[in-house]
Amino acid sequence: MTPRSWRQIWIPVAEPRGMNHERARRIGLNEAVFRQVNEQLEALADRFASPGDALDLICECGDARCDQRLVLSRSQYERLRADPVLFAVVPGHVAPDVEDVVGHGSGYEVVRKQAGLPTDVAAATDPRRHR
Repeated sequence: MTPRSWRQIWIPVAEPRGMNHERARRIGLNEAVFRQVNEQLEALADRFASPGDALDLICECGDARCDQRLVLSRSQYERLRADPVLFAVVPGHVAPDVEDVVGHGSGYEVVRKQAGLPTDVAAATDPRRHR
């Protein structure tokens, strides 16, 4: 699935109370694009870096203009990717109307998408689901 096709995903769910449906969808799709970029960065690191090297990744927040960097160990990254509704963001880049902070690392926070549209978009755009 390409980032362009993600924008065409239609997920029929009830809109959570107080949540702007289009905003939640847009944030989810932006985060999905960043997650896909990080998957590609991991694949490059697998080919060209030592197995013990940390991964230099990008923030997976919902702001399409964000270009901040994160460093995670491979094991931290694999634990994050094991659950399609978890994302790594720079502290302060949380969108509290669609996600909750569930963990902290050195220079990053782990967020879990809230039930409903946010989790539906995260699951539908999970690149590991389509392997």
